[in-house]
Amino acid sequence: MPLMKIETASAPAAIGPYSQGVRAGDLIFFSGQIPLDPETGVVVSGGIEIQIGQVMENMAAALTAAGLSFAEVAKTTIYLTDLNDFAVVNEIYGSYFAGVYPARATVQVAALPKGVSVEIEWVAYCGQG
Repeated sequence: MPLMKIETASAPAAIGPYSQGVRAGDLIFFSGQIPLDPETGVVVSGGIEIQIGQVMENMAAALTAAGLSFAEVAKTTIYLTDLNDFAVVNEIYGSYFAGVYPARATVQVAALPKGVSVEIEWVAYCGQG
């Protein structure tokens, strides 16, 4: 099966030479989402609570475009510019999942695109197609 691009206007457009998501067999690899408003392409204003909320909504839109939900997310990587935000991010992030939580790594980084505080990339299981 050839690679298949996953794309939706309901999530922020790619701001570089990458796809929102790429299906490879039974898996979809989703590029990192930052807290951009999908309609304006502008970073949402507000603290970490607002930023992680927008990231999760962008994730939901990308998953929906692929015909999936958070239940199919197998692995996430969360990038934070300040690990002191971890508790808040963890609480909001966790509210989007039920049942089997995805495997996860969380790392602190020096900087993220557009000066945001959080980015999440993920892999979802989509079954054979």
